[in-house]
Amino acid sequence: MARNRQAYEALKESVRLWDHEYHVLDAPTVSDYDYDMAVKELLALEEAHPEWITADSPSQRVGATPLDSFSQVRHETPLLSLDNSYDARDLEAFGRRVAQVTGEGDYVLEYKIDGLSVALEYERGLLVRGSTRGDGEVGEDITQNLRTLKSIPLKLKEPVDITVRGEVFIPKERFLRLNMAQEEAGLKVFANPRNAAAGSLRQLDPRVTASRPLDIFVFDILKSRDLKTTHLDNLKWLDTLGFKTSKAFHYPRIEDILQSIEVFSTRRHELSFEIDGLVIKINRMAQRELLGVKSNSPRWAIAYKFPPEGVKTRLEDIVVQVGRTGVLTPTAVLVPVRVAGSVIGRATLHNQDFIDEKDIRIGDQVIIQKAGDVIPQVVKVLKDLRTGSERVFKLPETCPVCGTPVVRLPEEVAYRCPNESCPAKNQRRIIHFVSREAMDIEGLGESLVMRLAEEGFIRDITDIYRLQEHRSTLEGLEGLGEKSVDKLLKAIEASKTRPLHRLINGLGIPFIGKVAARTLAGRFKTLQALMAASYEDLVAIDEIGDKMASTLIETFEGENHRRIAADLLALGVAPKEESRQVSEAMKGMKVVVTGSLKGYTRESIKEKILSLGGVPVSSVSKATDYLLVGENPGSKLEKARDLGIAVLTEEEFDEQFGE
Repeated sequence: MARNRQAYEALKESVRLWDHEYHVLDAPTVSDYDYDMAVKELLALEEAHPEWITADSPSQRVGATPLDSFSQVRHETPLLSLDNSYDARDLEAFGRRVAQVTGEGDYVLEYKIDGLSVALEYERGLLVRGSTRGDGEVGEDITQNLRTLKSIPLKLKEPVDITVRGEVFIPKERFLRLNMAQEEAGLKVFANPRNAAAGSLRQLDPRVTASRPLDIFVFDILKSRDLKTTHLDNLKWLDTLGFKTSKAFHYPRIEDILQSIEVFSTRRHELSFEIDGLVIKINRMAQRELLGVKSNSPRWAIAYKFPPEGVKTRLEDIVVQVGRTGVLTPTAVLVPVRVAGSVIGRATLHNQDFIDEKDIRIGDQVIIQKAGDVIPQVVKVLKDLRTGSERVFKLPETCPVCGTPVVRLPEEVAYRCPNESCPAKNQRRIIHFVSREAMDIEGLGESLVMRLAEEGFIRDITDIYRLQEHRSTLEGLEGLGEKSVDKLLKAIEASKTRPLHRLINGLGIPFIGKVAARTLAGRFKTLQALMAASYEDLVAIDEIGDKMASTLIETFEGENHRRIAADLLALGVAPKEESRQVSEAMKGMKVVVTGSLKGYTRESIKEKILSLGGVPVSSVSKATDYLLVGENPGSKLEKARDLGIAVLTEEEFDEQFGE
């Protein structure tokens, strides 16, 4: 461990750099393990020398005490809104007005990200304040919450005084996972990514904000003595300072933009974040000065809003599903309709409160959209089209599967089946347990789990490891046979040696996902040690909050989970979280995988790369070190060759990095 102040400062700078590479550049150069060890060392040093801690330390992103309320901030430079346009003719008129004043146009087009606008103030390169836009003149001081976003630099790469504007958002995939976690926990789900981002930023407890998957794009400089002559040059400077900047496209004429709008409208669904339109700005700062501003919007910019993609259809029925935590989830059965590129026949209705608030009835004509372009959702009921035959829906008072009276806890919006032996709960738990993100038992998919449960072979997850006793009977089932049963049983046996974090995740404990499972496995090493941990042991871990700790204690004190854990151990399922033997040749290497691999699933190859100290990434860039190629690789192979990136076949990968 580093012991002097100079070594501490170097370590702090390294962690700050790695945060920037991971959260801003999406190009990490160290493995998760090395990063975690560096942070652990940093925290230990700060505990021993609290006088060394400064506001720009990576350790200061989380941990501020909850606020009673937010104080107001008057913006020195107003955060203006934009005039909106839904018609190409408005853009043509905008182009004519620009030409009348400037004589010529020079435009920049950016994505109109659907998030929450904020201002970030830096003095001598250090973040001193962050605030919401508010009404443009006055916002709220949310500095402590914004400090939790790792894509926001606490210290810039130059000691400048600058105020910037950015848009905080939640990426689509992370939004989907957030809502799934909310629903499983019986909590209220978010209507869309923008609402989720706004609600997360306005939490009085920064620890809640830190638990949400927030990100930011910085797109404008509000105040600086060093402004460049063009907007594009300002964006490059922001990038140099360490900000995660908005992507911009340069167009010399408004006509060129008009020809590109349809392309952007189509490609919006391919983006990892939600946009509701495009922003067209004048590039040259001198021309902006000539054009000036109106009372609350600039004359040098305009927003083109995409038309809403809601589609009308009929809600034919509402069915109720019981999840692995017992939550009863109502689902709309729709007349199938195409929405945002895919055919939708079902849409989540979340909970009874959601149905009541929108007054959704069986037989209604409704408008369907994809929340965050991901989740099909009923956004509007066309009440004026009702005929009188529509039926009000209420969740059943008893579980639709086992008949147990349902319960609703005071702090939850969900109704739950409390029966731990409910067949529906057990089926969903088993399906989660065998999934790729958990124990990854190849061949034991959802349909086979449900079939084996119906046949009486599997009542809970422990019965998976007793299927060997029923081998001859299984071979006689239609569609299985000797070879497929043999393959299945081998996969089940192999799962006994999975890392501990997979088992913890597979148990399906509320609030404990993949990340928390890794943290717990790294700390306690065995399932027995985790089960014996006290509340104080658990909350002493930075990433484990009060609710997570309480849920873990409650889960392992329950008779059912104690029995399951004991049975798993007796059946030989007792993995340990071993320290990873990092390969020096792979350490810190960024690896992209494309095509179908023979010896690995997607999850297992990620685990393999991580175990070697590498960093699995999803897209090919100049920062990529290796492309691992399977069968039918696609366009990533061509891009890797163009960039001169090393390409490995599966055989070459195993030869170089296999055990």
